[in-house]
Amino acid sequence: MLDDISRFRRFSRSVTSEVGALDTSFLGRGRPLGAARVLNAIGHGRTDVAAVRAYLGLDSGLMSRLLRGLEDEKLIEVTSDPDDARKRRATLTSKGQEEFRAYEHLSDGRAQDLLAKYPHPEALLEAMDLVASALGREKWTLEECDPRDPAARYCLEEYYGELNRRFDGGFDVSLSCDPDATDMIRPRGCFLVAMSDGLPLGCVGLKGTDKGYAEIKRLWVSPAARGMGLARRLMAEVEEIARELEIDLLRLDTNSALPEAVRFYQTAGWREIDRFNDDPYPDFFFEKAL
Repeated sequence: MLDDISRFRRFSRSVTSEVGALDTSFLGRGRPLGAARVLNAIGHGRTDVAAVRAYLGLDSGLMSRLLRGLEDEKLIEVTSDPDDARKRRATLTSKGQEEFRAYEHLSDGRAQDLLAKYPHPEALLEAMDLVASALGREKWTLEECDPRDPAARYCLEEYYGELNRRFDGGFDVSLSCDPDATDMIRPRGCFLVAMSDGLPLGCVGLKGTDKGYAEIKRLWVSPAARGMGLARRLMAEVEEIARELEIDLLRLDTNSALPEAVRFYQTAGWREIDRFNDDPYPDFFFEKAL
């Protein structure tokens, strides 16, 4: 039987081989993976050189060598930031844009081929999501957005789908209060989405009211990120925003079909109170003074 360390190292070897980390010509384009990843990051809009280096976890010496190599190939241009001469910006040339598109096409094809070979692709993707979330935990960001934005809508649809599966009678958002989340926009409230390398991992909303309190709504964390402290981060951030908006009392509700949510609120400084709304779904009600 393999021990934990052996299993981890086996996984690492498999990934190293699959992604072509040891190839001197990644995806057959004539340069190794490191240079291709820098080109990819720039192509996806990360033009600040320091930000690219931090995103890829590269030391300054290696980053400089990779940039020089891409410049020599006439794939990128590195210039001073017009607003801050201490910063450098990298942009793709027309040739670099063509190379970026070629890499995108080949990378998409490799991903499709791998998923097509596996008999249970969804299970494989769920495992990949879990690993990517765990390894990228230090780079998670919390971003405020309109609840109608694509990342927010993705989180909300996932949240509604989970409630529909877990509630005995299903879940219909049109029967709940504020189904369109229009009160979760400043200056009445806000909506936060947790992002991991461009993909949404969770969300929470602050719903403004005219009743002397605001409500915490739609707290959801992807199964790929549960147990890693993301719910607490989301709640801490949304409570701080509530203070900025001069809100001093918060309320929320939840359902007994979500026992982990009930326990979370009970241990996070929330006080159980009587029902305060006529929403048909909740059976637990909480309050917290800020």
